[in-house]
Amino acid sequence: MITVTERAKRELKRMLAEKVDNPLALLRLTSSHEGLGLMVDVEMPGDKVIKHENAKILAVEQVLADSLGGVTLDVEDAAEGPELVLVKAPP
Repeated sequence: MITVTERAKRELKRMLAEKVDNPLALLRLTSSHEGLGLMVDVEMPGDKVIKHENAKILAVEQVLADSLGGVTLDVEDAAEGPELVLVKAPP
């Protein structure tokens, strides 16, 4: 399962609050041929869900969650502002 740092959780919550006004909405980590991405969605059966301050902020489909073991979602400071990054743990 992917690990999410506290700073990344705060950033995800901020992003979600900016994009939607639906208490059931959360961000979903998706995978495609272009790579990983985020989209606004709702929780689906079987999802792994990340919470921050008792709010559901991120859903990851079980198969994707299993493939992301040893990966951490974090935030780096960029010129344009905070940027989400994935960091793979060394083998």
